Amino acid sequence: MTMREAHRRACELFPGHRVELVNGRIVVNDGPTWAHNKIISRLLKLIISTVTDRDWEIGTNIKLFLGPQADRYVPDLTIAPPRPRMWGDDEVYGDDTRLVVEVVSPSSVHDDHAVKPREYARAGVPLYLLIDPAQSIAILFSLPAEKGYQHKTQVELGTTLDLPEPWKLSIDTGQLVEP
Repeated sequence: MTMREAHRRACELFPGHRVELVNGRIVVNDGPTWAHNKIISRLLKLIISTVTDRDWEIGTNIKLFLGPQADRYVPDLTIAPPRPRMWGDDEVYGDDTRLVVEVVSPSSVHDDHAVKPREYARAGVPLYLLIDPAQSIAILFSLPAEKGYQHKTQVELGTTLDLPEPWKLSIDTGQLVEP
């Protein structure tokens, strides 16, 4: 059985769970916590007018296609154009997204900080926003290249983070977490 087949089987065995293929491992996580969901909800409130103005789509439980032999990730939030390129009916091409967001959980620290930035960049994901409430930071990765992102902006939660084109939007990261 290939890793892709094993991943698909794990998805069948664990409906309602987030099942990812990360760095050659099948990772099964429970659904996000309330605190995790609040961060995504608050981020959506900050970006929704831009998303709406540009007629982009919001995905909260969609796999990213990173390549035929690559891992499969399910970001916490994916923003894509109105009709993104799809691999099958359940995977959006990484390079056809506008923003991918991960909120770090205790079980995902290494993958979110080390593995996913490299693989998202290889797949051409233009902007990867990592929110780490435990470290009280947000990191925006941009300018994807084969060896990783060429640019990284890290801010402490509570400060402003600027999203570049096509966003041209400043986010008050303090609004993402409890005061």
